[in-house]
Amino acid sequence: MKNPELQLMVYGKDLKGSSVAINYPGVSIRQVYEVENVNYLFVDLYIAPETKAGTFQIELSKTAPVKRGKKMVEEQVKTTRTYELKVRDQHPQEINSKDFIYLVLPDRFSNGDPSNDKFADMADPESNRDNPYLRHGGDLLGIQNHLDYFTELGVTTLWLNPVIENNQPQTNEGGAMRSAYHGYGFTDHYAVDRRLGGNAAYKNLVDAAHVKGLKIMQDAVYNHVGINHWILRDMPMKNWLTQWDTYTNTSYRDEPVVDLTHGNQSDFQVQQSGWFVPFLPDLNHHNPFVTKYLIQHALWTVEYFGIDGWRIDTYQYNDLEFMNQCNNALLEEYPGMYITGENSVQQVISQAYFTRNNLYIPYKSTLPSPNDFVLFHATNAALNEKYDWGKGFNRWYTTLAMDLVYENPNLNMTFLDNHDMDRFYSVIGENFQKYKQGVAFLLTTRGVPQLYYGTEILTKNFKNPSDAEVRRDFPGGWPGDKENKFTAAGRTAQENEAFDFVKKLANFRKNSPALQTGKLTQFLPLDGIYVYFRHTAEESVMVILSQNEQAKTLDMKRFAERLGGFTKGKNVLDGSVVADLKQMAVPAMSVQVIELN
Repeated sequence: MKNPELQLMVYGKDLKGSSVAINYPGVSIRQVYEVENVNYLFVDLYIAPETKAGTFQIELSKTAPVKRGKKMVEEQVKTTRTYELKVRDQHPQEINSKDFIYLVLPDRFSNGDPSNDKFADMADPESNRDNPYLRHGGDLLGIQNHLDYFTELGVTTLWLNPVIENNQPQTNEGGAMRSAYHGYGFTDHYAVDRRLGGNAAYKNLVDAAHVKGLKIMQDAVYNHVGINHWILRDMPMKNWLTQWDTYTNTSYRDEPVVDLTHGNQSDFQVQQSGWFVPFLPDLNHHNPFVTKYLIQHALWTVEYFGIDGWRIDTYQYNDLEFMNQCNNALLEEYPGMYITGENSVQQVISQAYFTRNNLYIPYKSTLPSPNDFVLFHATNAALNEKYDWGKGFNRWYTTLAMDLVYENPNLNMTFLDNHDMDRFYSVIGENFQKYKQGVAFLLTTRGVPQLYYGTEILTKNFKNPSDAEVRRDFPGGWPGDKENKFTAAGRTAQENEAFDFVKKLANFRKNSPALQTGKLTQFLPLDGIYVYFRHTAEESVMVILSQNEQAKTLDMKRFAERLGGFTKGKNVLDGSVVADLKQMAVPAMSVQVIELN
């Protein structure tokens, strides 16, 4: 690695007073730390640039009482452990605005290996598809079995909800016992959950995805761990976790962090250091051993599994200086790596604060990309409000007009829904024309588009009574399913129309420099019609969205600065030729994507 330093956590019975020795060319011990818990040592190593891959012994020795016959005598006791240095051979692919990300919740997508559905020796030994709150048996092999489905759809990148072990007991939430099938309560950072197939299955998936031309983005959780994490049974030190005199929950508000003008320290501390929920203990990012543990794990993950990018859960609740350290460590080893953070915020300034921005403020984030929640909220309003001053399609226009605050808005991850949100098709009242408009906007506006599994087949539902309603199994992912939505034959006519709509536009986008990296030029919505262009020196694409209930004729003179030199176009969605660029017929509630030539 470019960083030659490595910190090992050594765990065993009563290690205090132990001397540590390593005899391996290029590996030297810089410092040994004894901490509050005598069962831990932290060992700083230096790995010289010329060091060869291989295994070496870590020898611990100390004087301890040993029974010899009837007597206790003091003797030197030695213990050895083996450590391996692997060859560095991973080369992550860059994820950027050329990509189309597909979000998969592994437990709910497809069951490739029913033999790993449940294990009697785990804290939650159940699997039951009839219960929406329990595990359903989806796994990594199931995802691997459907790689061709993703490539057909036009997807280039898979984002998986966390795959790391969640050996958590079921928890009582809202009166129902629920499994940690979602994956956000880690219990062993270095183990992929057995119920998903384990480390080997994950490596196989990543390798197979790369062969198919697909990239893998992993979900990171730095803010907290599961209450059943092995470290918490015997913590190295009390302040491994954020400690309060009485239980303190985070406020879930971003304003106390962003409010540099009028804010106070009390609200700031509650937001930053309060626990997310009682069964997800908050990690203390002011403890340098904790931060090294998390950062080294992130680097190890890239090298060991070969993943290509990161989505960071609950970004705003992490200590922000720690997040900069973590981002910088990844970017130092893997320049250009895509790292996008979840901040469920309502305001553009808040969203910009937590990412690379053009704001003149004391704290400067190094996060390359935000999950674009502000544009997500604007999309829901744009499609559900009647067109008016500042409403309807004006929501898109106004939000995008504020992109000047981001260092690179083309890296913002845009989306219509995800595993924590009401399903897009339900939010827009199951209106198929609005569906097409939303999907078309997602795939033609700036940013890195992300689609939630099932949106392409009109999966619907609200989070009532729980998130489980928007995390239902993908039909056809389990042996014996009555319907198989992975195939055209298993989908209804309208589901096929939705799938084909996504497929056509996503695959066009794959080969369109204008939609991938082109400049966005938008025009103020007028008379219920919103027009924007994506353009490079070689290609220009015009998008026309109508919110009117009647057909209109659009005078194209207003767009002369972007139409100069073009005489005709082709509608990407239906293949029709647009022969007259002086006036355009705009059907009611329509979307047109026109490649100009």
